[in-house]
Amino acid sequence: MREPSHGTVERWAWDYVLADSLDAKLRPPPVPEVWEPAVAPVRRLDAPGRPPELRIVSKAGKTRGLAAPGGRARALHTFFHHELQAAELMAWAVLAFPETPREFRAGLVRIALDEIRHMHLYAEQIARLGFAIGQFTVRDWFWERVPRCVDAVSFVATMGLGVESANLEHTASFAARFRAAGDEEGARVQELIGREEIGHVRFGTHWFETLASALDFETWRRALPSPLSPVLMRGTPLHREARRSAGQTDRFLDELEAWQPVSPGY
Repeated sequence: MREPSHGTVERWAWDYVLADSLDAKLRPPPVPEVWEPAVAPVRRLDAPGRPPELRIVSKAGKTRGLAAPGGRARALHTFFHHELQAAELMAWAVLAFPETPREFRAGLVRIALDEIRHMHLYAEQIARLGFAIGQFTVRDWFWERVPRCVDAVSFVATMGLGVESANLEHTASFAARFRAAGDEEGARVQELIGREEIGHVRFGTHWFETLASALDFETWRRALPSPLSPVLMRGTPLHREARRSAGQTDRFLDELEAWQPVSPGY
């Protein structure tokens, strides 16, 4: 696989995915203004670089016990790693789908930078609770699944209309749970990130409709790479207000809420 030229956005994305230090993941250099020519090759990186602080396991621990600082720190550590994977996968998609409009790829870079900023917010909260990045194990769940996306439609179906949409429910749920544990600052950080995710979901909604020429539940469901299903792309209850703000219709949300797998979900 030919590496991107130095000084290009594509090289920035390449280097970010493959970086293997925590500082490089948290503080990448500024994004260049130069893009490779329209004939840039497809580059599908198989795996990200991993800082030694991040101990990858096949099955991560559950985010229970939020009454104790250690339990909340564990949950935040999981969310930190989710944001890292999201940032990496936005950069991955810049390389994997060079045929897409530059406006789309530039949007992926902007979202990657948002995710990196969210990583800093989570790292600060983890430190506030007396813990540090690397004290808990993590799982590369997103990386195990998202690179199966065959095209940009499948990618935005999985990330924008899937994982990031579900995070609208998850951030609201954990904000309430942190507040119930007496951690108002942690709750507010969850709410802040949840509000900012609306823009990411709106981006996914717009580009799915643009690239797939339709925004309906069945078109979206079929675009998810097997064996992913809508079960994993929703929280309970649906955060309908946030999803509507991101452009999802009531009909789409009704079908999402009602959908059940024919066989046990993956």
